[in-house]
Amino acid sequence: MPYELYYWDGIPGRGEFIRLALEEAGADYVDVARDSTAAMMKIINSRTEPHIPFAPPFLRDGEMIVSHVANILLYLGPKLGLAPKDERLRYAANGLQLTIADFLVQIHDTHHPISVSQYYEDQKDAARVRAAAFIAERLPKYLGYFERVLQQNPHGDTRMVGNGLSYVDLSLFHVIEGLRYAFPRAMQDYERQYPALDALHDAVGQRPNIKRYLASRRRLAFNESGIFRHYPELDTSD
Repeated sequence: MPYELYYWDGIPGRGEFIRLALEEAGADYVDVARDSTAAMMKIINSRTEPHIPFAPPFLRDGEMIVSHVANILLYLGPKLGLAPKDERLRYAANGLQLTIADFLVQIHDTHHPISVSQYYEDQKDAARVRAAAFIAERLPKYLGYFERVLQQNPHGDTRMVGNGLSYVDLSLFHVIEGLRYAFPRAMQDYERQYPALDALHDAVGQRPNIKRYLASRRRLAFNESGIFRHYPELDTSD
């Protein structure tokens, strides 16, 4: 049976991290909510399903439901050949993925610093302050950390962990893509400042399965409804 991925239709969002792993591995999967959001909500609102997920993304594999991006990738990684064989390195990969999850929260909060239930226009002033602090402080802190991990990996500087492609590499590719969309001015010198991250991004983007996926209709475009949103007033290269 194919894997069933459940995530909101219309945005790459957190579901994209799972899609990239499934696409790279050539796995058989169905993006369920692209056809039926009702099917996803039926599981979330179920009164009988054990261990219901709080929110998407979640993955169904037969009778098993796995929620949360890092948890799903921890589960899928070994099955798809996208996790280190060494158990210690698998936990290192999971730690890196959880750090990416922390980074995503900070990226999201640049445009919704007060409340997710309010429109961006209702918190624009606070968003300007938050985005300026993010670009000056948090963006270089996180990218600098991932750059250092790459450079200190004894197996090569285009792999985050171990000597083979992992789901963490795919996830960082998506993060860089999203940051380039959301903050093009702030990211204009990124290649010079973070050469190892740039090399990883380019290496992932040239993988045959990933190239086919990026050119396909399955790939959802970034837009102002997801995590990565481009508001020119929040983007600065200063």
